[in-house]
Amino acid sequence: MMWQRDCCSSNMEDDVSLKFHQQLLLISENLVTEDVEALKFLCTDLLHLRKLEGVKSALDIFKLLMAQEYLNAEDTFLLAELLYRIKCHSLLEKLGYTKEKVQERLHEKGRVSPYRQMLYELSENITNEMLKEIIFLLQNHLPKRWITLSALDLLILLEKQGLLTKDNVQILEDVCVTVSPDLLETIKCYKKAKDNKAANFTQAFPELNLELRGEFSNVENGSKNMTSYKMDGPHRGFCLIINNVNFNSSQRKGSCKDAEQLERVFTWLGLDVRTYTDLTSGDIRSLMQTWQDLQDHEDRNCFVCCILSHGESGAIYGTDEKLVLIRTLMSHFTASQCPQLAAKPKLFFIQACQGNKIQRPVYVDTGAQTSDLSSMQDSFPLFESIPEEADFLLSMATVDGYVSFRHIEEGSWYIQALCSKLQLLVPRGEDILSILTQVNEDVARRVSPSGTKKQMPQPAYTFRKKFIFPIPTAPPPSEQHQGF
Repeated sequence: MMWQRDCCSSNMEDDVSLKFHQQLLLISENLVTEDVEALKFLCTDLLHLRKLEGVKSALDIFKLLMAQEYLNAEDTFLLAELLYRIKCHSLLEKLGYTKEKVQERLHEKGRVSPYRQMLYELSENITNEMLKEIIFLLQNHLPKRWITLSALDLLILLEKQGLLTKDNVQILEDVCVTVSPDLLETIKCYKKAKDNKAANFTQAFPELNLELRGEFSNVENGSKNMTSYKMDGPHRGFCLIINNVNFNSSQRKGSCKDAEQLERVFTWLGLDVRTYTDLTSGDIRSLMQTWQDLQDHEDRNCFVCCILSHGESGAIYGTDEKLVLIRTLMSHFTASQCPQLAAKPKLFFIQACQGNKIQRPVYVDTGAQTSDLSSMQDSFPLFESIPEEADFLLSMATVDGYVSFRHIEEGSWYIQALCSKLQLLVPRGEDILSILTQVNEDVARRVSPSGTKKQMPQPAYTFRKKFIFPIPTAPPPSEQHQGF
């Protein structure tokens, strides 16, 4: 196989092992009808509703999850989460998990939404007597001759009718005020957490929203008035490259090709490049601390860090297959933690999966209008990985939750495109955000040999000025090294 994914559970194959099938069969045999219905409900946001309606057993659900690549022999966490949610804790050991292990990883890997969790918790606490009262209160909203079998059936019906959504739970509040204050408390907790998350985002990253609006406005108006970061000092800056190739259970073939290209390009751009290979999670944290304390940053214009590894949502793996949060890595270089880099641009380029989902091709009318700005802003979950302080750029190979692809000989789609566009556009005086937009376009046009898999990179930033690399006097590496 010539292509790999940069997830820690790489080398996942469609033909799962016999042992894995045996595990699933054993788990299925220990789940009763009510458990299957609960699993179906919790998977509503992950699987197509029409397919879920045809489910008759737990094995049917497992097959659907495998078909969508949510579940495989190398990554069974979603199933472990589902079993944890429905309180089938004794079955977790069949997947190598315990209740405590699942709890520890839910924050990083959990896929069941807070909304779905809240509804399921409600259903578990609605007694038969409460259900009768709720049905009586909602009789004008229910089809005639409809008889509910369970609280889950009722919630699903309300969702189908559009009366209940993650952003509108008013109908539940209305009935719970009468039926049970305890149920109402569950809903209030969900709403409070949801409101706090939105408020925290606005408070933590106000400059991101302003910069995004400002950048789009400048592009549309052709503004040339934005100032640029100072890049005319005696030393450009340091570029760290962390190249994790050899893991306990896999090897990231082709990553050395990426590292070599990055070394050549950033050396050409005037940076002092330092490459580190096969670092554990502890090694990575120690390295960040070392570079945070380096006094030589004071004489540099900028700082660049490239990480090539496996990853999960908001994190990358060390070769010991332990996660390191991207936010933690970047926090070493904030103005307070690294004063020598205060007000200077700090660029992070991450080649790693951010989940296990696969992006599929969508065929569009090329004459259709693009989405408005508000819809574009809604697609930036990686803002959560950016520290509050300004002057950071985080450029991810893929959007949150999805895989990124790497050819075992030619390197990754993202790093190939990044190096190519830097060489092409830096000599033209383009700023880094314009270059990354073209990187997005390049990668978005690529497709797997099967024609079924796509990838979309994602930059996010807190820059206050334009970042423009000075034009090197030497020719680009692609002209110096044939076959780049």
